[in-house]
Amino acid sequence: MSESAELEKLGELHRTGVLSDEEFARAKARVLSGAAASAGANAISAAVNALHRSRNDRWLGGVCGGIAVLTRTSAWIWRMLFTLLVLFAGTGALLYVLLWIFVPEEASMTPARPLAN
Repeated sequence: MSESAELEKLGELHRTGVLSDEEFARAKARVLSGAAASAGANAISAAVNALHRSRNDRWLGGVCGGIAVLTRTSAWIWRMLFTLLVLFAGTGALLYVLLWIFVPEEASMTPARPLAN
């Protein structure tokens, strides 16, 4: 249910006397705070969608270079982190391979050549 529909429903309950003024104010604040949390989730989703494997800063698949661009840190920090995670039952290697498979490579900056007729 959308936020506006929920607020409309609360307003109707308040007008008919089912909800007191205090109950209406609390319910309205709860609905509006849920919208703020949803906006935070959208920001996280946008950051995840911005993740791409690097074409320039890569040793294997460009995963660490891509994460470094997204987080504005050095790629060597991410390489060290994945190396340390490899020591813990291979989780770093598994995570790296999964990211290599599922994270798309960044778009090429060179324009595509026109097709010859």
